[in-house]
Amino acid sequence: MTTTTAAVPLISKRAIIDWLGIAPFMIFALMFLIVPTLYLVTGAFLTPEGELTFKNIADLFTPSILSAYWISIRVSVASSLGGALIGFFLAWAIVLGGVPTWVRSGLLTFSGVASNFAGVPLAFAFLATLGRTGLVTVFLRDWFGFNLYSTGFNLLSFFGLTITYMYFQIPLMVLILTPALDGMKKEWREASEILGASTWQYWRMVALPILWPSLLGTTLLLFANAFGAIATAYALTGSSLNIVPILLYAQIRGDVLHNPNLGYALALGMIVITGISNILYIWLRMRAERWQK
Repeated sequence: MTTTTAAVPLISKRAIIDWLGIAPFMIFALMFLIVPTLYLVTGAFLTPEGELTFKNIADLFTPSILSAYWISIRVSVASSLGGALIGFFLAWAIVLGGVPTWVRSGLLTFSGVASNFAGVPLAFAFLATLGRTGLVTVFLRDWFGFNLYSTGFNLLSFFGLTITYMYFQIPLMVLILTPALDGMKKEWREASEILGASTWQYWRMVALPILWPSLLGTTLLLFANAFGAIATAYALTGSSLNIVPILLYAQIRGDVLHNPNLGYALALGMIVITGISNILYIWLRMRAERWQK
């Protein structure tokens, strides 16, 4: 009886220590994620005077705002599909392509850095490389007589923003998909070869069906990643490209367009779109993990 009584305080102390360990994360999430999200959601249904209204939500369906959402969706879809396709082949090369170990470790290290390289530094890097007086642009013009911008290319456009986003989308795809490819069992390949399947038949009937949830889920994550990006787009294009994050910034902080509650409604729309994308990603990841157990 004495032993049981003495063990209770010990268990309580350990529980308290465990909770203290995650307390900084919970406080951080509460202050910078949960509370701001609730503030945005409630602000979307209020006037500047604090009265209940649905006008902010109705204004989301005006042509200019719908156009901004459509451009943002197009940029996000294009960069996520491009990043997923190139990232898949890079991940395949380092896992199944037989490259040296130092190439794999080097590429994964670079991917970890590049996937977090965004914002003003990334915009400046692309302007210094592919801008009108950028290094590559000047090199092609002076050494090969090829004017990149005479072809209609413009870095400050839909296509330019898409390839800029792909800089951090591709390494993110590599980082997420590499463990999924590592989880492919050799026995599956050997069994298919014993049954007479070709390499194409193995990938079409075995590997791709197993990897499909991971591929689709990661593509959805890339979509959400691009849809919410603002610093890179704003630093690169300014207000020349009408996408939702820039429009939201103009409504909340702008001098001409200044309607914070409409900005909150824009943010609510972004939360809904990225939330659906992330929920689908989590569901597909759970399916992929169940397959690979």
